[in-house]
Parts: sequence; C-alpha cells; structure tokens
Amino acid sequence: MTAATGNGEPRVDVAVVGAGVTGLSIAWHLRENGAEVLVLERRGVAAGASGVQPGGVRQQWSTAVNCRLARESARFYGRAGDLLGGAVELRFTRCGYLFLAHSARTLERLRTNVAVQTAAGVPSRVVDSVEAARLVPGLATATVVGASWCGEDGYVDRPQAVIAAFAREARIDIGEVVELRKDGEGWRLSLATGGQVEAETVVVAAGVDTPALVEPLGFELPIEPEERWIFLSEPVRERLVEPLVVAAERRFAAKQLADGRVLASDLSATGPSDAAAPQWRRTIREAIRELLPVLEHVHFTLLVQGVYDVTPDRQAIIGRVPGADGLWVVAGFSGHGFMLAPAVGRIVAEAIAGTAEDEALTILDAGRFAEGRLVPEHQVV
Repeated sequence: MTAATGNGEPRVDVAVVGAGVTGLSIAWHLRENGAEVLVLERRGVAAGASGVQPGGVRQQWSTAVNCRLARESARFYGRAGDLLGGAVELRFTRCGYLFLAHSARTLERLRTNVAVQTAAGVPSRVVDSVEAARLVPGLATATVVGASWCGEDGYVDRPQAVIAAFAREARIDIGEVVELRKDGEGWRLSLATGGQVEAETVVVAAGVDTPALVEPLGFELPIEPEERWIFLSEPVRERLVEPLVVAAERRFAAKQLADGRVLASDLSATGPSDAAAPQWRRTIREAIRELLPVLEHVHFTLLVQGVYDVTPDRQAIIGRVPGADGLWVVAGFSGHGFMLAPAVGRIVAEAIAGTAEDEALTILDAGRFAEGRLVPEHQVV
C-alpha cells in the first residue's frame, strides 16, 4: 500500500513518469524487486507512441548493446504469457526479419552487422538471393544481391495486450507532472491538478516530453520528436507474406500482421503528411512491384501516425541524471522502445534497488553526448 505524508500526499519509493511500455516495464520490474511504485501519466496507458507501434521485436542491430538488450527482451516476450498473465493470450510469433541488399556496399554493411550480432549470441546470418527467396515465398530477387536473416525475430501478436498486462497490477494515477523538485533526500512532483507526490527516486520515461521535465533542473537532453508514418490495409484473409522484409535502399518495409492487416512503410516518411503522402504511396507501390508482387492488389487504406523520440546517435538515454541524486531518465529510444522494454526495465529496477549495475548504464548514459561517446545505431527502421 502506498504511504502518505503528513499532508496526505502520496509518498512512494519510486515515481515513474510515463505509462508507455518503457515506464510500465520499469514499474513492473521495480515491483518484482519489492518497491512501492506509483506511475504518473498525463493522458492514459499507452496514450503516446506505445499505443500505435505494431509490436515488432528484432535482434538484428548494428551495436552490441542493442543486440544484447534485444536478445533478453525477445526471451521475455517469448514467456510473456507466463510472466505477465492475463485473460488475453500473449503470443510472440517468430516469423523472421529479412534485410535486403541491392548493392555490394549494403551487403558488406549487413555482414558487419551480422558479425556484431553473432558475437552477442544472436543467430543471424548472411544469405544469398536464392535463400532469401526461399525464406520469403513470393519475394522477387532479380535486383537483390544478398540479405541478412534472423529467424528468431518476430512480432508480438497483440502488443497493446502486453502493455495492458504490464499495467494490470500497477498503481497508475492520471495527472500531468509539471515540476520536479529536490526535497531533502527525495523528490517532490507537482501535478497540474495542484496535487503533489513525494518519492525517494523518480524515473522520467515520458518519451518526447522528457526533456521539458528535466531541463528546469539545468540538464538538457538532446531528444527531438520525429513524426513517422505507416500504411495499413484492411485485414486480408489470405496469408501473403510472413517475415518482415526491409529494403533500406528502396526505403521500404512490409509485413502482414497477425490480424491479417498488411503493414507497409516508406522508411523516409517523416514530417507532415498532407503533401508527402502521395509520394510515400508511390515509393511503396514501386517497391512492391519490384520485390513483393504478391502484395500488388492490397489496398493500403489507413495512414497511421506515430512519433519517435530521437537522439543524435539514434540510441536511448538510460541512466541517472548527473548532479540530481535519485533522478533517472529512460527515453530517446528512436522507435525501438517496445523491442527493448523488458531488458531496460530489469536493468533500471536492479540499479535502483542496488542489486546490480548493468554495463548498458555506462554506454547509454546521458553524459555521452557532451563527452563525445556517441554509439551510433545504423539499423533503425
């Protein structure tokens, strides 16, 4: 049960700001470590980017730290039904991800990435165009010189159900945090409603809204919003393409989801959509004709907007805020927050509890930008 101050204000061990998948995973792992946790959310569970992401989980990254975090998270999602429970089946389908190369230069980059991945225990490999066509029936490979493949990559079939399961036993209060203030050995959080919360530790996991909360404390975070867009079809009864196919040189990705909808994306689709959407559709149609003609008769009726919280190296910020004891930032995932949330939740919870200090905290800390220790992630989709 959450304690209260003498003024009747809630007092908890940890206050987590943000009820997206990252904040809820941190809260879940903190509770597993015995902490009293309160999640504060401005609008509602998964009201931001977590509510529109399609549930992809892959281990093919270009940096060792992401490969390791993704591998742990994929194992968690494979056991999500047992770990999180709930009335809705939580299923992780390992359909595989195929990254195509249309040039020798891109194929060499994929080879370099696969070397990083296999060193981290990821069972990926480079394949030729013949094997690529076998892995993805219906793939046209006349312009393909090779690809990288990991059969353990896949999709959580109902990603919002996973987020709801993380949230099921969490104490969540709907209220916008407008100020963080150091108060003795702990923190005081002021809400737009006029209420306040006291916490020994605060974790800000509010995506693109994170910088505004910590900058008044004198600490700037290089996190910027980036509008992103995906196209979705109505549900298609026939299974047309199972693995996710990514062709970076064609700025294209496509996958059929568990509910039958086909997802397609122009990977350069950012910013306002009004004028650009027709060109995005042309990019997708041209790539489908070249690579996945099986999708030529699919109509992409929905254009869905999301937002990435982007950092200069396209990597998350995970760690303590320097000079602000008890304040943590976990944001800036550049579109891969869902994929890494279970591992990140464990790492942050254990560090707050004082039981372990993961190496990722020294790699993805906020100080790396000022110190020139960027860790560029080149495999962002």
